[in-house]
Amino acid sequence: MPRKQDNESVPAKMRPIYDEIVELTDTFCKEHLTDEYAVLCRKMTVALCRKRHSPLESGRTKTWAAGIIYALGRTNFLFDKSQKPHMNASQLCELLDVSQNTASAKSKIILDLLDIIPLDPRWSLPSQLDENPMAWMLMVNGMIVDIRHMPREVQEIAFKQGLIPYIPADRNKSQDT
Repeated sequence: MPRKQDNESVPAKMRPIYDEIVELTDTFCKEHLTDEYAVLCRKMTVALCRKRHSPLESGRTKTWAAGIIYALGRTNFLFDKSQKPHMNASQLCELLDVSQNTASAKSKIILDLLDIIPLDPRWSLPSQLDENPMAWMLMVNGMIVDIRHMPREVQEIAFKQGLIPYIPADRNKSQDT
């Protein structure tokens, strides 16, 4: 079921497409992946719906749903056996009843359109952010640094600017209690 806040930010003409895709991705994620994947699928669908001349306006919603899941799977290394959850690409496509070529092609369009790279913090599973080096590397005074090793004041500035997902020391305190 689409979250209200997501649906409110979808242009009216795209709402039916959004609803169809999210129904497919939510069901798939509930049965085969995680709630984190479902949330990211909704977020990605919103981003694609909000694009001027959204690619979702043409083609089948089933193939776009597959492309969204495939793109997030690639970004989060779903196809890597060492990851949890894990699923290989052919299995994912078989479960979605879409050819792997189609899902991969839609995924490439999405990755290019949204400028997504592997380990992209914007599209990483929240449970994986602690281990994602891309979420913590920033340019400070011309040097690339791991912000987790910088003074708290620098971390607070980076957080306020939206450059890091949270202040590491605060996250560690909440996990200790």
